[in-house]
Amino acid sequence: MSLTDRAIGQIRELIRSGALPPGSKLPPEAELAAQLGLSRNLAREAVKALAVARILEVRRGDGTYVTSLQPSLLLEGLGGAMELLESDTAALKDLMEVRRLLEPVATALAATRISDEQLAEVKTHLDAMREARDDVELLNLHDAAFHRAVIAATGNDTLLSLLEAISGHTLRARIWRGLVDTQAAAGTLIEHEAIYTALSQRDSTLSQAAALLHVSNTERGLRQHLGVAGRVEDAPGTAGA
Repeated sequence: MSLTDRAIGQIRELIRSGALPPGSKLPPEAELAAQLGLSRNLAREAVKALAVARILEVRRGDGTYVTSLQPSLLLEGLGGAMELLESDTAALKDLMEVRRLLEPVATALAATRISDEQLAEVKTHLDAMREARDDVELLNLHDAAFHRAVIAATGNDTLLSLLEAISGHTLRARIWRGLVDTQAAAGTLIEHEAIYTALSQRDSTLSQAAALLHVSNTERGLRQHLGVAGRVEDAPGTAGA
């Protein structure tokens, strides 16, 4: 482990232990370095690294603060990394597999927790998708919002952030373009309707099955579009987004 990594670990431990809670201001650089037994150079490098990771925020002329440490903030960089991975066919396959593992279970959990207001939001985006069936950009926008509303109903911000990163805008846009071009969008809308119906019944088993069918079909359709070999054993059907 490098000296910089050790310095990062020391500051992270202060945060983890509660000595530096979310929103708190770090001591001045010289004081922080002395407190941790570091050179000012090492303290500075550690702070820079933690700022890149969104754990710290450097405010010019004011000082350095611990961020809110909310999952959406800490996992923000993951979305950008995923966008880069989407150009790699093997990595794209892995991303889809992770989505297939997480999203159906999350949808099942949402069925047990979703409020009437949250369900109404899901329906709003479903209706908008029906209206925009020939417009890839609008379909993509409301598809992402539909799934976000579903996962948000779990009340689990970490799960929401992870799934949003995995199912990025670029990936969804590629899928919807393929669906519209092959006139398969109607089948995908039916899959979204099945998810909504299961959620409205607060049926976790049915919700999980509907989401699994949908995500598995998405993966199959993407494989076919990219010419990627592999098996999706969970569910037959058309491609989805």
